[in-house]
Order: sequence, then structure tokens, then C-alpha cells
Amino acid sequence: MVESEVLIVEDDEAIGAGVERVLVGQGHRARHVTCGAAALRVVGPGVGLVILDLGLPDMDGIDVCRRIRAEHPEIAILILTARDHEIDVVTGLDAGADDYLIKPFRLAELLARVRAHLRRQAVPPTGVARVPQARGIVADPASRRAWRGDAELVLRPKEFDVLVLLLSEAGRAVTRERLMSDVWDTEWMGSTKTLDMHIHALRQKVGADSITTLRGVGYRFEA
Repeated sequence: MVESEVLIVEDDEAIGAGVERVLVGQGHRARHVTCGAAALRVVGPGVGLVILDLGLPDMDGIDVCRRIRAEHPEIAILILTARDHEIDVVTGLDAGADDYLIKPFRLAELLARVRAHLRRQAVPPTGVARVPQARGIVADPASRRAWRGDAELVLRPKEFDVLVLLLSEAGRAVTRERLMSDVWDTEWMGSTKTLDMHIHALRQKVGADSITTLRGVGYRFEA
């Protein structure tokens, strides 16, 4: 099976070309473009991950993120940003990003995130081969589709993975550590704000009272 391509959208030629060179050197398929318009032209089937800089010369990276998410819900999006204010990170995640890294970033961390996202494109969360369901919410890992009653849910890739894991453990506590490990990979090195934002988005789609926060522990999908 051919690994999905990584599309790097970065207007800084040195950074973009450098990331592309490193990824190719690690055995990944990668392509670098320098503006949002080019990214929207080439993104599509075969691309598994977009590494997206927010400070693009022709359009706001947030708008690029929204368009990619709307047109290609299956593609993972990793934002690179020098905007380290919390509101900027939240805005990026709300726009559809699955993950983010603040510049300057460590190359080892970027590589770990890339491996994790590409692996998750091909492999569903561990231990959830059955079709889990609770409270009228049903998720099918094989087709990566989920429903609330008769209505199909529109979920980002990581939203789906979080939902499947929580549903598979419905009625039981799932720790933040397990969620980060199973959904974002054991090599995760960042904060859990990404998880918090995905839980917030899921609550809006499956019902706020379906997912309970367990302070200091994690979350529980109510059975």
C-alpha cells in the first residue's frame, strides 16, 4: 500500500523546502507549495496530511484550512503557526485543523506528528473493530462514518477517532492519556488543548450531555 502524500504549504522557501527534504529523506512522499491558491489546486486524493502555515502571502491560512476541511474531510491538517496566542490556536482548530505546532518547532516533534497522522489515515483506533454505539450515536470504523439517529454526522478525522474510542468504552472512564496515546500516537509531545477542542466540537454534534468531563481523569461517554 502506497503511503499518502504530505502537502507542505509554507511561504518561507527555506522552511518549506527543508521540511520537504527531511520528510523525503525519512521515506515519506512530500510536496511543497508556497501559497494558499496552489495548495487548493493540488490538494485531493492521494494527500493524507496537509502541513499548513497560517501566514500565507495570498490568503489567510485559516481560510485555506476551512476550504480543505469542507472539500476533503478525510485529510488530516496540521497547522504550523508563529501565532502563539491561545485564541489563534483555538481559531485554527475550530476551522478544521486536527493538530498544531508553534514555530519554532523541533524537527523530531514534527516527524513524530507526521508519522502519527499518516498511520491514523490507514489504521483505525486500537481495540474498536466492532461497531460501537450508545445514546443513539453509532460509529462504523470500517467505513469511518457515524450517525446520530438517522442523520449522518460530519466529523473531522480526529473527531471520528475520539468518538469511536469513547463509544467503545461507553459508560467507562477514558483517561486523557489514553485518548492522546490512541488517537494522537504514543509519541505525542504537546499539550492536550487539541483534545479539549475536539471534545468541545463533538459535544455540539452528539449532544452536550453525552460526554462527561471527569476532572483530573478524562472523559466518559454516557451509556
